[in-house]
Amino acid sequence: MPLIVLLLAVVCGLVLLIALPGGEGGSRCGALAVSSWSSDSRLNDEFVRYGDDASRTDDWTGGDGSHSVRLPDGRVLWLFSDTYLGAVHPAPNPAGQDHSWRDGSAPFVRNSAVVMGRSGRLQRTVAAPLFPDTGVGEWRWPVAARVEARSPGSAEKVVRVLLWTRAEGSGSWLYGVPTATEVATLSLPDLRLEGITQILDQRQVRDPARRVLFGTTLVAGGDGWTYVFGGDDGQRPVHRAYVARVPDGRLGDAAAWRYRDGKRWGTRPAPVLGDGERRGVGSAFSVVRRSGTYVLFTTAAGSGGLRQVTSYWACSPAGPWHGPAKAFAPPLPRDTDAGRGLAAYNPQAHPELGGGGRLVLSYDVNWLDPSPAAAQAQLSRNVSLYRPRFVSLRLGPPG
Repeated sequence: MPLIVLLLAVVCGLVLLIALPGGEGGSRCGALAVSSWSSDSRLNDEFVRYGDDASRTDDWTGGDGSHSVRLPDGRVLWLFSDTYLGAVHPAPNPAGQDHSWRDGSAPFVRNSAVVMGRSGRLQRTVAAPLFPDTGVGEWRWPVAARVEARSPGSAEKVVRVLLWTRAEGSGSWLYGVPTATEVATLSLPDLRLEGITQILDQRQVRDPARRVLFGTTLVAGGDGWTYVFGGDDGQRPVHRAYVARVPDGRLGDAAAWRYRDGKRWGTRPAPVLGDGERRGVGSAFSVVRRSGTYVLFTTAAGSGGLRQVTSYWACSPAGPWHGPAKAFAPPLPRDTDAGRGLAAYNPQAHPELGGGGRLVLSYDVNWLDPSPAAAQAQLSRNVSLYRPRFVSLRLGPPG
């Protein structure tokens, strides 16, 4: 009898070692990386069709940010940061190049939202901007979103949208100084803005490079918590990643947020990934959960940054994070300047669009130039430079 008991104990111990490393209620965790990828022409073509449609002059023609959330009725809400509205003119453009173009009078807003129907066809632009500016020289960028109960236990659903607030800056702060993380509530099904709650004010952090904004991505942990990731705003290409957790259904409750501070969940965030040099994340990144494994997608550090996408994996949102894995270079739009100023950034996963083991990943495309006027001229001359592009990935053991 003692021998049988001993054998049972050994077997149970092995089962625990195999099943519990992810800490996800028995889900198995193992190393994952991108095993293959291909361009997603269906989604690429759909955003070209909608952006180039000249039948309306108040709709989306280009933007970055590119977050999405599936709504209860099957529609997908797409959220964008800086956005061009108005008309797009067919090629050739005034410079004689074979690109559709927008003129200098095209309206520009700090955020927008576009609704995609259940069939995958983009249908309409919600009145833009959806989230009003916080004040003169201050604005809001929407990031990750989730459908959740209006309050814990409620049958009524709403959309919670994480917002980054920023204020005008200069020099290295050309894209604004970070100020706070907020959560907006949108009603369903009409997507009406009901209110905005501040979650984490960073204005008291004197050095803007040390300010942390949350919401670049969020993941349902399957354990009663929603994990919300963020990053600092340092001026180096490699940033540090942070993570908070919130009880499911309480994203809009600032008092419910807890931040990983090293070994515990507390009130002050500490980095979970990044050394400021070789390992770390871009200014925006994305995380998905596959069984007990968390996979993080980001622009690569070093010379491949803003042209290549790499990944990390972990068995817990708090890490330790392993990587970076081998990077890949997603395709950039055709351009007569041989792409010398083009950047691919903000890789975002869209699990609601995949299936059959396939994961859809978007990335934004922009023109980098020290002169804002020169960059804007490029974006107007070639509208494909300021729209999301898509690839389909398959994940597997690193090889």
